[in-house]
Amino acid sequence: MTQRIITGIVAGAVFLGLVILGSTPFHILVALLVIIAMSELFRMRKLELLSFEGILATLAALSLSLPTTQYFPQLGTDSNFTLFTLFLFIMMGVMVFTKGKYSFEDLGFPFLSAFYIGIGFQNLLAARENSLFILFLALFIVWATDSGAYFVGRKFGKTKLIPSVSPNKTVEGSLGGIVSAVVVALIMVFLYPKQAPSISLLHLVILAAIFSVVGQIGDLVESSLKRHFGVKDSGKILPGHGGILDRFDSLIFVFPMMHLLGLF
Repeated sequence: MTQRIITGIVAGAVFLGLVILGSTPFHILVALLVIIAMSELFRMRKLELLSFEGILATLAALSLSLPTTQYFPQLGTDSNFTLFTLFLFIMMGVMVFTKGKYSFEDLGFPFLSAFYIGIGFQNLLAARENSLFILFLALFIVWATDSGAYFVGRKFGKTKLIPSVSPNKTVEGSLGGIVSAVVVALIMVFLYPKQAPSISLLHLVILAAIFSVVGQIGDLVESSLKRHFGVKDSGKILPGHGGILDRFDSLIFVFPMMHLLGLF
């Protein structure tokens, strides 16, 4: 427990500090997180990241997540998806020269991994560029959901949520997480009304509940991945917490949903 707390404080301080700083230092951090997350996915599948598909998939994820137009304006406004498509086509082209050893089905894992990681972190950066409040709103909703689900689940949890995916999660805990997320979102709006989006409190409550549910789905998706590949944690880079995917699985789902629903 002590190790978990120390890791959480140190990692949280570094992450939040770079979030507040923004700009290139935060972009560098996101690039490192993308590379580590991709390595965790490939390791789960027992594939080498330093292979042609690993390198191309990681480049695809980086091109999708980072603001390439800011650093390479000559590439045009849609350079993220253009570069992502380029790396995908290169991977597809490799099939021609492998005499059937590398098939279209084999391409599915690296392509989906790159999209999953890339689109999540792309929207994290987009949220930061648009509003620091929105980024912190997402963070606190996810953290409140995790904490609320844990404590309510431990005290009142009886009905299993999806035991085949995550045997310890309960319906009661899930509902507790949603309520916690709504309460935290309301507190943030009352504390920082000028930074908050111009929406009604009812609208905020609905959105906070949606984001809490989406975050829980993101967590369950990663749990199903780990169960499928037979691993306990996605990685060991954060002692007591697991890997980067273990910490960002909910946010990877929440930020795109925030974008889709117009918060940035």
